[in-house]
Amino acid sequence: MKKPTVTQIKNVLKDFEPKKGSLLIPILQKIQETFGYVPPESLKLIVRHINVAQSKIYGVLTFYAQFSTTPRGKYIIRPCRGTACHVRGAQNIISKIKSKIKLEDGETTPDYKFTLETVACLGACALAPMVVIGKDYHGNLTPDRIDAIIDSCK
Repeated sequence: MKKPTVTQIKNVLKDFEPKKGSLLIPILQKIQETFGYVPPESLKLIVRHINVAQSKIYGVLTFYAQFSTTPRGKYIIRPCRGTACHVRGAQNIISKIKSKIKLEDGETTPDYKFTLETVACLGACALAPMVVIGKDYHGNLTPDRIDAIIDSCK
């Protein structure tokens, strides 16, 4: 994965009117969407663009789980380990995912295809056990079903 250039980051920022702080989260979301993560080199550009302290930006980046300062995979796999999923076999699903893509929690494959991020709850307990891949929810999973779902990721 190639690091974004200053010009590419500035191109994202030009879509946002320079206002103090009020656009911080939308800017971070757009940068994350564009590059797959928030590159550390973008922080100084954001500081200049919306006149907000770099420490505030870092605080937001580290508070919200949606943001990452390291490159992540094209497919972010988020298996639920909440109570309902746990009771219905989430550990078997998580084990199958780990063995299939050869990752531990928080890791990304060298080709940046997959990132594994287990989550405490996805809020869809009736569909337990479940996994979100990208924006797609997959419920009532079995190890064989999750295997096929991962195989279908292109």
